[in-house]
Amino acid sequence: MVSIIDFYKMNFFLKMLNRPKVALFLLFISLQFQAVAGDIEAAKSVLSRTLGDDISERFVLKLTKTVDQQANDQFNVSTSDNCVFIEGNSPVALTRASYSYLKQEHNNLLSWSGENFHLPTTLSPFNKSESTPYQYRYYFNVVTHGYSTPYWDWSRWEKEIDWMAMHGMNMPLIGGAHEAILHRVFRKLGFSKQQSYQYFSGPAHFAWNRMGNLITWDGGDKLPESYFDEQIALNHKILKRLRSLGMTPIVHAFAGFVPPATSELFPEAQIRRLSWGGGLPESTYGYLLSPENPLFVKIGKMYIEEWQKEFGKNEYYLADSFNEMDVPPADTEAELLTELAGYGDRVYQSIKAANPDATWVMQGWTFPYHKDENRQLFWTPERLHALVSKVPDDKLLILDLANEYNKLWWKIDPSWKMYSGFFNKKWIYSFIPNMGGKTPLNGRFDIYAELPIDALNYKDKGNLIGFGFAPEGIENNEMIYELLTDMAWQRKAIDVDQWQAKYAMQRYGAYPGSLEKAFSYLNKSALGSFVDHPIHRFQLRPYRNPEGVEDHATVHESEDFIKATGLFLQASEQLKDNKLYQHDAMEITTLFLSLVTDNLLTKFLAKDVEQRDYSVLDEAISVMHTMDKLLAEHPNHQLVTWVDYARTWGSTTAEKDYYESNAKRLLTTWGGDPVNDYAGRVWSGLIGNYYAPRWQSYHDAVKNNQTFDVRQWEENWVMTPYKNTSTAYQDPVRVAQAMYFKYKNYLVSK
Repeated sequence: MVSIIDFYKMNFFLKMLNRPKVALFLLFISLQFQAVAGDIEAAKSVLSRTLGDDISERFVLKLTKTVDQQANDQFNVSTSDNCVFIEGNSPVALTRASYSYLKQEHNNLLSWSGENFHLPTTLSPFNKSESTPYQYRYYFNVVTHGYSTPYWDWSRWEKEIDWMAMHGMNMPLIGGAHEAILHRVFRKLGFSKQQSYQYFSGPAHFAWNRMGNLITWDGGDKLPESYFDEQIALNHKILKRLRSLGMTPIVHAFAGFVPPATSELFPEAQIRRLSWGGGLPESTYGYLLSPENPLFVKIGKMYIEEWQKEFGKNEYYLADSFNEMDVPPADTEAELLTELAGYGDRVYQSIKAANPDATWVMQGWTFPYHKDENRQLFWTPERLHALVSKVPDDKLLILDLANEYNKLWWKIDPSWKMYSGFFNKKWIYSFIPNMGGKTPLNGRFDIYAELPIDALNYKDKGNLIGFGFAPEGIENNEMIYELLTDMAWQRKAIDVDQWQAKYAMQRYGAYPGSLEKAFSYLNKSALGSFVDHPIHRFQLRPYRNPEGVEDHATVHESEDFIKATGLFLQASEQLKDNKLYQHDAMEITTLFLSLVTDNLLTKFLAKDVEQRDYSVLDEAISVMHTMDKLLAEHPNHQLVTWVDYARTWGSTTAEKDYYESNAKRLLTTWGGDPVNDYAGRVWSGLIGNYYAPRWQSYHDAVKNNQTFDVRQWEENWVMTPYKNTSTAYQDPVRVAQAMYFKYKNYLVSK
């Protein structure tokens, strides 16, 4: 029963609610409470999915917003009553804090190929605070969404977002259903459905469609009508999850690329034909609308409005119009600088017209990459400064993608130094640790562990707001990505030897002496060397050029790597029951056997046709089939997984076959000779079903004086639905050891 005093208290409270200011204040408090509760729940859900309920329930999360809402992520971890208490200022800070504690204190690990999570019943006392020097931790590359994600379903995307959250990443670049929205805009502008479709490539090639490198390739009329609706539905799920975790996605804007029929509908439009070095037919060359034409801003504004009407307001929009392509010519340098300034202004204005709060994002890859016929940089500091000069400093973000390329490949100063800290525009320090999704071990661990600190401590670094990595393809070289996600929270260089020792404990649960020695040799060989496109000879077309053996193999080969392989396999005595060790042992052995295969094939091709020893070819193909079986249970390296994702997008057999062919084309023929075999995947199914048969079929024909059209054979393979026949060995580690001892001296003495 309510007392008379309680009644008067309730009556007074209800009267107060009728006062506008009090009601608004209470509403504000209520909304703030709901927002915090929602953020915590989003973080808890990540822990539940990744750790399982038994472990995640022992984590107590508290979200503490800082006075400065733009403050970099920070957290504190402590233990009490055998529970882990996490306090952080964002959902990602909470998830990263949980993962950091599990990694450092209990040797846990989350990777694409598996996880190792456990928590003892009794927890030791612990109290530690940590923060990141970067507001944003950036992830993905435009072309990651070709080489890795084009046909992912929501289940796979959910796992990736959880991986991002646990590793502390908070700024992903996503496709954002760009094609579906752009198609709507084209239709509203008066393009017919067919005219609009002639702009779009196949989904696996959308990344290059978005950057203007190509149009219509493997798409156009082939693209099923249902695709755009499914793309919209998936993007809603992705954005909802990203936003629930407080992440800041980068999505695409209109960059000036238009359908071929634009000049018919808009005769006054100024359009320039583009040409990209992908070896594709001229019919795939794109069209760039001049930013001086009012239609440019009109389309840009329509696009942002249409996107935000569907998905809500966004802050960061990517638009690149000159990625690996020439800018319009000018008679004088002064005219060129004026035109570049005008161009940058118009791109920004096309975004601002629809969203004054938006920030224009551009990739920095092309600035150190683009060189003239004399190998001189086209993008001089004066030219880049002109391009960005009319854009407010806080409304432009430059993704400085390829810092290891400046250092190791082009051997030039870092872009952030050449361009004076990017002229006080916002920028993000990044690496490109992978090209095309290639799987060979490659990269310089010392560079990844040390180089970012140079920029962080540089007095004229300008407005550096983030750190990240932009691989063209993922699910490879997992140790590199684990190191880079740790670097995002560091203010000083990481000691690689100490870090790798800890990583081994986290991944395998032990670090025996043979494994320590293996890592030492890896750091002096495959993980201490860098090439931009590591590819094997067996992955290239099976003939030599007129000048001699065509050998473009670029994968690291040395006695140090051979020793590393043997030592890694020695560790099986202690680690053979650990699944993550098994996966890595198969991967490193396959890399070793790939080098054996390359050498056998080069030896075979070195002689003239009539003198070739076909037993050498037979041996090489036999080794390739062994590799195929060694990888048959590897979570990251199976063609069947790639094909199954693609086929899931289709609702009819014809649609499934189309999506599969588009997905397989990207991995193999791509589109033209210069990029044929570019993706370079060493995958089960691809080795045994594509690379080995291509060598066998071609040379069977040569041996029997028959004509063999390699390109037609490749096209037939792309268009024929794949049937997975790859089977795994019962004891792959034993087979790996036997193959190593069989061939280790062959590589040394060749």
